[in-house]
Amino acid sequence: MKRIFSKWIERYFSNEEALFLFVLLAASLVIILTLGGPLAPVIAGLILAFLMQGAVGWLENKNISHMISVNLVFAVFFSALLAFVIIVIPLAWQQLAKLFNDIPHILQQIQAGLLVLPENYPGIVTEQQISQVVAMATQELSSVGQWMLAYSFNSLGTIVALLIYFVLVPILVFFFLKDGKSLVQSWTAVLPHKREMMTKVWHEMDVQIANYIRGKTLEIFIVGFVTYLGFIFFDLDYAALLAIMVGLSVLVPYIGAALVTLPVAVIGFFQFGWGNEFFYLMLVYGVIQALDGNVLVPLLFSEAVNLHPIAIIIAVLVFGTIWGFWGVFFAIPLATLIKAIFSAWPKPVEELES
Repeated sequence: MKRIFSKWIERYFSNEEALFLFVLLAASLVIILTLGGPLAPVIAGLILAFLMQGAVGWLENKNISHMISVNLVFAVFFSALLAFVIIVIPLAWQQLAKLFNDIPHILQQIQAGLLVLPENYPGIVTEQQISQVVAMATQELSSVGQWMLAYSFNSLGTIVALLIYFVLVPILVFFFLKDGKSLVQSWTAVLPHKREMMTKVWHEMDVQIANYIRGKTLEIFIVGFVTYLGFIFFDLDYAALLAIMVGLSVLVPYIGAALVTLPVAVIGFFQFGWGNEFFYLMLVYGVIQALDGNVLVPLLFSEAVNLHPIAIIIAVLVFGTIWGFWGVFFAIPLATLIKAIFSAWPKPVEELES
């Protein structure tokens, strides 16, 4: 066994650059897993700066100086962040609290509707079973509501962490935008001079990662905003909360849209019933989803991600379990990175000869 393992290592890690890249990736994984919490503001700032680097480059191409370009882009980012903190978060939290207050009434309506089943199907469903299901659902929702209330008022550490994010992240974003090129040059200076493999992986990933992250961010905001306008037109309850859910659902391909459709349909049904407004609401919602998949995605993602749907779903599940929200957000780029590394990895001599 030891001999087989040694031969396998010699077969695939005899190349010095491949060994260095493997050690670099392993060290990065260990750092994220062990120091991911403390370094989260730095990672968030780096990601946001990467998203805005394209706008800085576009302004510089218009013969605007680097510092003025950075200041303009940062001013737009900071204004959007303030609007999100002052307007969107309080509105969504208010609607979430209203939803939990309305849950008992919604459960009563559900129970009234379900109690018709024992009359129509007496041999299959009993009134006692319906009451037990409703009581269980009420208990679970009450525990969730109590947990959220305790979390919001008693978690001083979370409040401090949010304040740190809102102070540190904008500062880090500014300096990453301002000194990004010098930081990259300092990092590449410590890498081996011979790095054909890493250069190949970087060139393959650069366009796809930039395109995916910026495109996915724009897709979240566009889908969420258009959905919010549609829900406001119908005067749907919890419009902001549902619109945020719909916007974030685009992070999970194939599954997100299906999952978020259920709460939209349930809220619409309890507000409008089986009337024309409910069907018009679901029609508009379906049109938005169709335009997102067939028009917006092809426009935003100029470089197609050549991954099988099964590989995408597995990547979302694995990285989402490891890193939560950011794991879901970067699942496809990380899966593409793994694929690029396998493609660029030096082939054994016998494979090249054959």
